[in-house]
Formats: sequence, structure tokens, C-alpha cells
Amino acid sequence: MPKDPAGRQIWFINAAHIVCHYTLLILATAVLGMVLHDGATFGADYGPVLALGTGMFVLYGAGSLPMGWLAEKVGRHALMGAFFLGVGGSLVLAGLVPGWLVSGPWGLAAALALAGLFNAIYHPIGTAMLVEAAGDRVGRAMGNNGVFGNMGVSFAPVLTAVLVAQAGWRWAFIVPGVAALAMGVLWLRETPYDARLHARNNRPFPEIPRAVVRQAVVSLLLMAVASGFVFNAFTLLVPKLMQERMAGSPGLLPLVGALAFVATLFGGLTQFTVGRLIDRMTLKRVFMPLALALVPALLLLSFLQGWVVLPVAAVAAAAIFGQVTVNETMTARYVAPPLRAKLYSVRFFVGFLGAAAASPAIGSLHEAFGNLGVVMVVLAGFGAITLACALLFPDRPEELRPELWGVPQGGAAVPAE
Repeated sequence: MPKDPAGRQIWFINAAHIVCHYTLLILATAVLGMVLHDGATFGADYGPVLALGTGMFVLYGAGSLPMGWLAEKVGRHALMGAFFLGVGGSLVLAGLVPGWLVSGPWGLAAALALAGLFNAIYHPIGTAMLVEAAGDRVGRAMGNNGVFGNMGVSFAPVLTAVLVAQAGWRWAFIVPGVAALAMGVLWLRETPYDARLHARNNRPFPEIPRAVVRQAVVSLLLMAVASGFVFNAFTLLVPKLMQERMAGSPGLLPLVGALAFVATLFGGLTQFTVGRLIDRMTLKRVFMPLALALVPALLLLSFLQGWVVLPVAAVAAAAIFGQVTVNETMTARYVAPPLRAKLYSVRFFVGFLGAAAASPAIGSLHEAFGNLGVVMVVLAGFGAITLACALLFPDRPEELRPELWGVPQGGAAVPAE
């Protein structure tokens, strides 16, 4: 672990990103074992059990809205402590279903909803803390942070599959819950550090024309809804996609998790690369190739069968995860630090409105059509919306040279609108 306070904060924020995304995807793989071995409690149908996670995603999104305001009241350090301890305790509670506190499907849904509420802390608060601790290298920090989040996405299906196969579905919730609790204890032992008081970059935030800021914020919020739905739906359905197209036998559950891990691993590699490109290129020029690759990849996944599904799913994962790094950097580039945490709250709230719809949408469409073909076509449609928003986003060289904001091509400085 780094010795300097800013580096230690970044380390914990990155670790929290693993916890955040891992938590959201436990049910997506555990459900395959729950319907197979605990049908008496949860039923034998995939869709209804997966839909038990709806409350988790609703509160994950809705809960992010007040976090910027709440951080001003109780402090960011305290909120991140609540994140670790609250998520960890909720996962342990979910693993105890049925128990003396929670029982049956609704008990599991309630425990997962509680985990979603605490999970809502991470993105608006953790991302703002990360940006301010990163200084000049925001793109690199965002890329690295995205890799950690992708580790949570990638390891969730494979580790959950192993735990379900070896110890039962309950331990798939309890083990990561205990790990989150341990990280929470370590975080609370850290001396609170406010990167805003120890900024690595002392340059003032540039005066960006209001029209440009409006264009950036509108396109960012519009794409947040579409990309939030696609991201959440894709990460939820990857295990089921691999089972349907590549490993249909119930005895191959660990293989399903491994295949899902391989597919999403490419997303992490893309985020690492995108994070470095962002510090050298404008955001739109990094974003456009990712948006262009996503739609055809999702359409191909609507009908492909066999091992060819794996590389195409990897392309889709790379585009989806790469877009996340770009989207989160957009706020850092176009919004001044005093407003950043609040806009992150709004941006993630809007994005998670789309994300919350993913779980019931997958469940109902799969139940109606018996496979994921139509689901992938729907995701491709939302991917097209993201592409349109990418076209709307500004492409300004001043992103890389902030001192040029307000200076027209003729060279004379002009005031911001």
C-alpha cells in the first residue's frame, strides 16, 4: 500500500470499486445454483429469481442522488466507512436467508436492496475523491480505477460459481461480505484525508464557456441513461449468455463463470488503455470508436452460437467498459471541483435509473422468448442512443490545454459566456 496519504486514499477507493461491482453481480451467477439446488425456496425459473435484485439496483441508483449533499453534512471519510460496513453487513445478511432476521425470496430481496442502498455511496463520493487526489493525471487514475471496478465485474461470476459449486449459494454472499467488513475496519483506522486541501494540481479550474458546458452536460446525462442500462444488463446476462450458447449442462457452472470472466476481462484491459489515451486525446475521439464497435457486437450476440460468442462478447465488453472510463472523465474535464460531487450524484442517479431497469427487463424478456436473443437486440438499440450522444459531445482541443479556453482562433482572449 502507498505511504503518501493521497496514494493510500486512491488505493482504498480502487478497492471499494471492486467491492461495489462485485456486490451487484453476485446474484447473476448465484441464481443458476439457487434454482438448481434450492427450488423449494426460490422456485425453478431463472427470470423471477434474478428479478429479486431489482430493489438493489433501484436503491443503488436512487440513493446516489443525495450523496453529494450528505457528504457536506457528515464528511466523505465517514460515508466511505458506511459503504464498506453497510455493504458487507448486507451481504452477510443475504447469505443467512432463510434465517431469524430474513426468510424466503422477499427476505433475500430486502437484504440485497439494503446492499444497493449502501452501494449508492461509492460512485458519487469515491469518484470525486479519486479525481481530486489524482491531480494532473485524471485519465490515468480513471483508467486504473476502471480496471479495479472491472476486476469486481470479472471475478464476481467466476468466484461466485466456485463458491456455489463447492459450498452452496449462501457462502457466495457471506465470503465477500466478510471481506468488505474487514476493509471497512481498515478504512476507519485511516486518518481522514481531504485531497481538496492537499491538491497536487494547484492550477485554477479554467473558465469554460457556458454553452460548451451545457452541451457536454446534456449529452453526458442523456448517454448516462442508455449506457447505464447497457452496462448493467450486459454484466448481469453474461453468465446466462455463456450457459445458453456455450455450456448448457448444469454441471458446467464453474466453466460458465470462467467464460464470463474471460469475456469481461477484455473490458478491464480496455479501461487501462483508454485511461492513458484520455490524457493525450480529446474525449470524443477516444469515445467514438468504442461507441461504433458496440452496436454491431450486440447485434451479432443476438444469434451467434458456440465458441465464436466469446470473442464477440469480449469486443462488446471492451466497448462497454471503455465507455465508462470516458464518461466519468467527462465530468472532471468540464465541471469545476466545487460542483463535481453534486454532478456526479446527478449523473450516477440518472445512469442508474437505466441500470435499475436492466434486471426486470432481462428477466421478463427471457421469460417471454425463452432466450437472450431479443434482449441483445434491445441492448443494441440503447447502444445506438449512446452513439448519438457521443456525436453530440463537444470535441475541443482545450481539454488537453485548459489555458486555451476562452481564446478564439484569432488569438485574442474572450470572456466566458
